[in-house]
Amino acid sequence: MSQVNPDNKEHRLPSPISNPENIDFLAAAQENQLLLKYCNSCKEAHYYPRTICPHCGSDDTTWVKSNGHGEIYSYTVMRRGVAVPFAMAYVRLQEGISMLTHLTNCDFDSIRIGQKVKVVFQETEDGQKTHLFEPI
Repeated sequence: MSQVNPDNKEHRLPSPISNPENIDFLAAAQENQLLLKYCNSCKEAHYYPRTICPHCGSDDTTWVKSNGHGEIYSYTVMRRGVAVPFAMAYVRLQEGISMLTHLTNCDFDSIRIGQKVKVVFQETEDGQKTHLFEPI
């Protein structure tokens, strides 16, 4: 089985760069919560966290908690040229947005488009938690 942690090795994720627009997002991740930005003007959620809505340009945005469930839209498994294999995917959340993320706790040969996933959190190189997804 091709896992994120074969032979007890771990693919360490790089630490996210904090900025004024994502500081609440990163703080929520430390509490195992996935936040999304929601635009009160056009009623659309968006990711990556930013103050200005990419759909309509409004700055009337707020944080909303995601339920963390979605499905795999597209994926790739990196096996060549890396010390530890890993899988990345675009996950479409139930809130309607897609996010680029890593997949974990799964057999890489069993990943399928449309597969249901849920958010989990893992510490990065400097201890900041970040979101990943695992099959349900």
